[in-house]
Amino acid sequence: MTHILQLDVSARPGLAGTDEHGSHSRKLTQHFASTWLARRSEDTLSYRDIGQHPSTIINHDWIASSFTPAEQREPWMQTVLVESDQLIDELVAADVLVIGTPLYNFGMPAALKAWVDQIIRPGRTVELDESNPADPYVPKLADRPRHAVILSARGGIGFGPGGEMAHMNHLEPNLITALGFIGITRVHQIAIEGQEVGGETLAASSAEALRKVDALVDELQQRVHAEQIPEPA
Repeated sequence: MTHILQLDVSARPGLAGTDEHGSHSRKLTQHFASTWLARRSEDTLSYRDIGQHPSTIINHDWIASSFTPAEQREPWMQTVLVESDQLIDELVAADVLVIGTPLYNFGMPAALKAWVDQIIRPGRTVELDESNPADPYVPKLADRPRHAVILSARGGIGFGPGGEMAHMNHLEPNLITALGFIGITRVHQIAIEGQEVGGETLAASSAEALRKVDALVDELQQRVHAEQIPEPA
């Protein structure tokens, strides 16, 4: 059985094509999740809307608490880390992480950055190996195969790999770096472009992205199933 964690990040609560000013990234995540579960109803899904309910921005107390060894933490430190623990537990439980996010001003929305800061934590998702100063960081989520699916929406055109605006896209590269740092290295990307252009350009990009989502669901269901089959003794 496969468990999916779906994160929606857009500040827009509705769906493109259904609601006025609806979100294109939410449309992609909904299509991914509904298609997956329609084909594998035995699988499970957890959902978090950080676009409408953002994670807490880390502060001095969070930093002091997270860098204090667990056995030395004071009660108030445990309280400060409750949200982080919950978000990390959700991520650790997932086989497939699905992030639906717009590109805001060349990078990730503040709500997504807040989530990233909450889940990258010493002792929980990354360890420090002081015996290896050349490469001291040990990703803790590399313990088993996990996949991340980034479903994004962009106002402009050409922000994908090889595009003329790719050098100005700091969304997917940032996410890939952050997820890889904690051990999630199997990353898949699909994007809708041209929201600011609209018309046939946006319609074609949206239709192509939905087709790619269908194909990716097929591919991942086969791959994840194969990864979960235990090797013969």
